[in-house]
Amino acid sequence: MGSDATVLEVPGPDGGREVRVSSPGRVLWPEQGITKLDLARYLVEVGDAFVAANGARPVSLQRFPAGVDGEQFFSKNPPKGAPPYVRSVPVTYPSGRSHPQLVVDEPAGAVWAAQMNTVVFHPWASRADAPDLPDQVRIDLDPQPGTDVADAVRAALELRSVLEEAGLVAFVKTSGNRGLHVFAPVEPTHEFLDVRHAVIAASRELERRMPDQVTTAWWKEERGARIFADYNQANRDRTMAGAYSPRALPHAPVSCPVRWDELEGTDPTRFTVLTVPDRLREVGDPWEGMHDDPGSLDTLLQWWDRDVEDGLGELPFPPDFPKMPGEPPRVQPSRARHTEQGTTEQQRPER
Repeated sequence: MGSDATVLEVPGPDGGREVRVSSPGRVLWPEQGITKLDLARYLVEVGDAFVAANGARPVSLQRFPAGVDGEQFFSKNPPKGAPPYVRSVPVTYPSGRSHPQLVVDEPAGAVWAAQMNTVVFHPWASRADAPDLPDQVRIDLDPQPGTDVADAVRAALELRSVLEEAGLVAFVKTSGNRGLHVFAPVEPTHEFLDVRHAVIAASRELERRMPDQVTTAWWKEERGARIFADYNQANRDRTMAGAYSPRALPHAPVSCPVRWDELEGTDPTRFTVLTVPDRLREVGDPWEGMHDDPGSLDTLLQWWDRDVEDGLGELPFPPDFPKMPGEPPRVQPSRARHTEQGTTEQQRPER
């Protein structure tokens, strides 16, 4: 692995920028022999589509200094020495603490992140100019043991219909692993908790229509061989790999937008750092113009209110969140039953 450096010319809105890539021969994906320079060149080639999907948003960088098989860590605030075209925006985390978060505004920012050994980019569902107001509904369809991507495809197609009935236009991408991510652009008029409730309402409606195939159960022991509609990805500071972001898996996959008419039969393993640039040139960006006509959350929030009136209230939050109003106990159901049985035994009078 050489210690020399390569300078890439990266096109952007203000003309080309020269971005220095040190240790260009460092291998990030050993099984594929894909290097740091390969990653940087990939981000140049997909730069416009990448920025359209992930730019102007708070973003966390998942960095792998020794490659995807080595140690990793997250960067949220700009490291020292960040170039002037990389900025930050203050955001508020679930704890109530505020801190600056990175923002990528042009392809050179993504290439600079690759120079910092970033493999996975995790953008927020809100934009830097309104970080408390998401402009995307996001639902992660996560295959559980006993299911596969074909099951996720069937769930995604039905979820598209659910969102359409709620007045929203859905877009889909591969997760870069086994699942699918379904997005819908919305007006940035509601805070994260409202968007979470809208996502729960859509997920519950999907679950009603496909009860044997889809679940909203937070606890793994209750999910069975079904697709988990992960509503908690709608929370503040909860992110998923962005569109066109590579993933830290051996075959160097990419979380790749696809058209709805090509979803059935899609093999997510085909979308990699090596193949996606050609795909983008051949078929274009399926997410182009996603935010041209954002929708309203009104119908989904009406569904949420209806479900609350029917006794379906709040669902569990992630364990790192503060206890939230109306949230059920954060205890594994089997453990809760065991505790209740033990209490009953202790309280049972002696004969």
